[in-house]
Amino acid sequence: MAKPRAKSAMKRAPAKRTPRKAKAGTRGLLTSGGSLANLAAIVAAREKLLGPALREGTLYASREAHLCIGKEARLAGILPDRVRSVPVDESFRMRPDALAEAIAADRRAGLRPFLVVSSAGTTNTGAVDPLEAVADLCAREKLWHHVDGAYGAFFHMVPELRPLLAGLSRADSVALDPHKGLFLPYGTGAVLVRDGEALRAAHAATAGYLPPIPEEFHDPSQYGPELSRPYRGLRAWLPIKLIGAARLRAAVAEKRALAVWAAERVARIPGLEVVAPPQLSLFAFRVAGADGDAATKQLLAGVNARQRVMLSGCTVDGRYLARICVLSFRTRRANVEAAVEDIAAEAAKLVPARS
Repeated sequence: MAKPRAKSAMKRAPAKRTPRKAKAGTRGLLTSGGSLANLAAIVAAREKLLGPALREGTLYASREAHLCIGKEARLAGILPDRVRSVPVDESFRMRPDALAEAIAADRRAGLRPFLVVSSAGTTNTGAVDPLEAVADLCAREKLWHHVDGAYGAFFHMVPELRPLLAGLSRADSVALDPHKGLFLPYGTGAVLVRDGEALRAAHAATAGYLPPIPEEFHDPSQYGPELSRPYRGLRAWLPIKLIGAARLRAAVAEKRALAVWAAERVARIPGLEVVAPPQLSLFAFRVAGADGDAATKQLLAGVNARQRVMLSGCTVDGRYLARICVLSFRTRRANVEAAVEDIAAEAAKLVPARS
């Protein structure tokens, strides 16, 4: 028979919890995804560098930037005629020289450049903008440098891959998607801002029906656009706690290695050309030739009809491209081998007919 608890144990007082003082410097926020993370950063940059002078401000992003950048800029009050689309180089990366020219032209026109949005892995080709060169330019011009790293920023966690993202650590803010690069449940995004007070100043608000918030407590509603919000902390913290950082690093490194392997094999298939080799874990290719757009669409349809893998396409510079992006925790070597086999089989049907 179990012994009764001692009275002292039954009457034990709850442990006293002392709130931790919020540290100055970088602050962050878990969001629903990259779109809301980008919005929070754009608003913070706008408030700090423009204030009420919205119509004077100009924002710069690569021609290959994600569509949410223009959308979130508009929601932040920066209308489309103040958003500059910067040309890209042959690797689909933002050209620093063209960026500098656009900034100078706007200054001459009496406008106020305030924000540059770089991409750490674009959606179409996986391109990583020259973050170091853009950071240098932003430092000289006193502009806010935001990096949309929703797809690619987490590759920085792998030491041997950090040179691919050189300059990321110099950004004023970074948008992240843990539901991509950390393989977490969908709906888990994040934003990090170097000047955490700028993030708070842009989003802080109160009302007469709300109790005062002590400074030593972190209130997420004061750092982003959401008031009511789900609790995202557990689903971000628990997988990392259970799996560990080392295994996550290994998984991220594996995805890039698989993409590099696949790109090398696809490049050897007769009649195909790799248009954008993998900078991270995404690459784009197409059927070569004048009728390559139609043939590439046909190739994709054939591959997907086999129902072993699912490939998608995009249009870049007026050309239709097929894409392989390796970033699912379920994608392993066998899946990538199946993709290459099916691509080769469908290409073999097309190439003789076009020769």
